[in-house]
Amino acid sequence: MKTLRGPALFLAQFMGATAPFDRLESIARWAAELGFVGIQVPIGNPAFIDVALAAESRGYCDELRGRVADCGVEITELSTHLEGQLVAVHPAYDELFDGFAPAAVRGNPRARTDWAREQLRLAVRASANLGLGAQAAFSGALVWPYLYPWPQRPAGLVEEGFAELARRWRPLLDAFDAAGVDCCFELHPGEDLHDGVTFERFLDAVDGHPRAKILYDPSHFLLQQLDYLAFIDNYHERIGMFHVKDAEFRPSGRAGVYGGYQGWVDRPGRFRSLGDGQIDFRAVFAKLAAYDFAGWAVLEWECALKHPEDGAREGAAFIREHIIRVTERAFDDFAAAGTDRAANRRLLGLDAS
Repeated sequence: MKTLRGPALFLAQFMGATAPFDRLESIARWAAELGFVGIQVPIGNPAFIDVALAAESRGYCDELRGRVADCGVEITELSTHLEGQLVAVHPAYDELFDGFAPAAVRGNPRARTDWAREQLRLAVRASANLGLGAQAAFSGALVWPYLYPWPQRPAGLVEEGFAELARRWRPLLDAFDAAGVDCCFELHPGEDLHDGVTFERFLDAVDGHPRAKILYDPSHFLLQQLDYLAFIDNYHERIGMFHVKDAEFRPSGRAGVYGGYQGWVDRPGRFRSLGDGQIDFRAVFAKLAAYDFAGWAVLEWECALKHPEDGAREGAAFIREHIIRVTERAFDDFAAAGTDRAANRRLLGLDAS
């Protein structure tokens, strides 16, 4: 068995325009002071990483790793969530998602998709140059507006949507394979890949591509009322990354899983800081340890109530306390009899005269 690495921090919810959150070194020092030993870095801000340069220059990547190490942490993975989102956008969301792309391609879905694909190709080469084995992404969505089967979906609609998603992602997955990096899709509502069944649909459409992996985040499964522990049993061989994020689901006589268009504070299902929600993280960490998950435990802080800096400080300690240092021997080794095959056969009544 292997011991998970961590705690690490996903920077997306903390990057900002003011110190210490505006530069890679200052946010890395801040994270280290809180007790984090790793940081997961989105690619979209050049104050943190120049992804085009990182794709071409191993020297730049070595220098970047050194700067981060001097601050007391290491880069765990790169995040291409927003770029992955733009690989597939249903027209209903064109205007909303344009904000994820540079001004030059806004209002032009084809150009925006081409830009997103190129960013993913740059990022995977950057991941390889940084010595990283996994990269985070969203899948994007073409079928999501038809999630609820009313009006009745036309025959073949879902199948065609997943076939097109596979056509867009297959060349990218091949690029991941060439770089020796796994593409870990965060299964997330709003994406066509949001649970086990949809991941299986996609996996079938890309012929079981070996680089198509899962970023496991139990909070999204709790809010869907999916068994997040059984999910690990079902898909542990495809889990390549782990976001440690808490959530709670409090159904009422007024609203359920759809939330009634309410804001996050009032929705029955909402994200919470670590330890404030309902996820059984002792069981989650135990299952991941039992299945030999050797990746990072990365805090993704999202909470409708608590201040982010408090959530980060508490989250570092929470993860550290939950990581299981796996045993190197069985607990009952002291009682081992040290018998051999001949003795075992005698005990089974075999080879008796």
